[in-house]
Amino acid sequence: MPIADYLDPQHCPKERPDLAEMTPQTQALHTAIDAAMRASGQPYLHPDGPTVQLDLLGSARMRDWQEGKVAFLWEGEGCWSELPQVYARYGTEATRALLRRVQALEHASCVLLTDCGMQASALLFDTLVQPGSHAIILRQTYNKTRTYLKWLAARVGASVTVVDDGDMAQLEAAVRPETVLVFAETYTNPLMRALDPEALGAAAQRWRLAGASGLRLVIDHTIATPWGLKRPLLDVPGIDFVVTAGTKALGGQDRDLWGYIASNRSEAMNLAMDLQAMRGGILDWRRAETLLAGLDEAEARFRQRCATAGALAAFLAQHPRVEAVFHPSLVEHPDHDAIERSYALPGSLMSFRLRGASEDEARHFCDVLATCEVPRYALSFDGLTTKVNHHKTVSEYFTPDAELQRAGIDRLVRLGVGTEAAPDLIACLNWALWQHDRVTPAEIQAWQAQRARDLRIYASET
Repeated sequence: MPIADYLDPQHCPKERPDLAEMTPQTQALHTAIDAAMRASGQPYLHPDGPTVQLDLLGSARMRDWQEGKVAFLWEGEGCWSELPQVYARYGTEATRALLRRVQALEHASCVLLTDCGMQASALLFDTLVQPGSHAIILRQTYNKTRTYLKWLAARVGASVTVVDDGDMAQLEAAVRPETVLVFAETYTNPLMRALDPEALGAAAQRWRLAGASGLRLVIDHTIATPWGLKRPLLDVPGIDFVVTAGTKALGGQDRDLWGYIASNRSEAMNLAMDLQAMRGGILDWRRAETLLAGLDEAEARFRQRCATAGALAAFLAQHPRVEAVFHPSLVEHPDHDAIERSYALPGSLMSFRLRGASEDEARHFCDVLATCEVPRYALSFDGLTTKVNHHKTVSEYFTPDAELQRAGIDRLVRLGVGTEAAPDLIACLNWALWQHDRVTPAEIQAWQAQRARDLRIYASET
């Protein structure tokens, strides 16, 4: 059936969109990935070899992985590093050329390249947070970033305050004379909130003058990227450090883990470099050369993904079976004014909520959407393929539903938009929106088993 038949939000065919009817671009990508899986026996998301994450086919393997992690922690035997791979960071000196490119990109005099984004954040926290000091972190930052900062503070005798994103009054009230760190992200995951760089930078300058002289403002712009801002963040007075997980958009192919810290504060950066030299986490030269060679292409792909994400967000926002869409391209975004002033691109990540769906129904929808075979059920974002996952299953598995509801992150479907053509992705989304409640869990399990057999993957499970 032609893809055009799937593009009207008021109705949709009962049959799944057929890959054979999709654009040559989408067909070529997914046919090549499937062929590579059959040849290697591994569910990698690239036609030419290993990637940092896998096609999980649905949420079941992720649930098993999460439960396996609990078993290791509670039983006290072995380590959850033994669990199957779902993302490569669970399982170092770069070339000067890549470092110079990052310096130019960020308008930074100092850059440290790291082996992953979490290494960059942790390294900076370890440098800035000292006994008796106080740190502030915004609530929608990556949960492992928050967890590490809290663990570090408890270990060294510091304290941490968590503040709601967008609440400047709450942030203002949290600052103390001993505050040394304010950490924020833009955009946030999964609600895609956008901080106001100018306002936050001005506030940081004011807080320093008012007595918090050691306060440093750190921005993680992994989702927005340096390409997504109209002005480099380090050019904004008051912003001291930028960190990023280059694994996502700046790598762009799900293949190379890396990250960096950028700053114009040389004293702190040299202290961080001393620490990195002692404990490791330095990016290896092979990855650095690969990343450098692909940086221009990575930017072009990111711009393409952002445009496609905008088209998907516009479609979902008018769909009768969608309750809410969270993407910076939409005029109803709560930070629309700041986005208009400071941002050049809306990012490729988005989330949405099905009208009237429960948490389990949202998870089921993600599993059904994955049966279209073009959105792959996988973690992370900004690779070649579009990825779908259920936010609670992947990121908040042990968080009570009531707490998710209070934070406004309950019942979310998360999409990391890839390089496929927008009409193909819209067709798959529209089909799943209209047909997901007709597909049974048994049918999903049967599809996953047949898909694994067809691709010759997960053979050890059968």
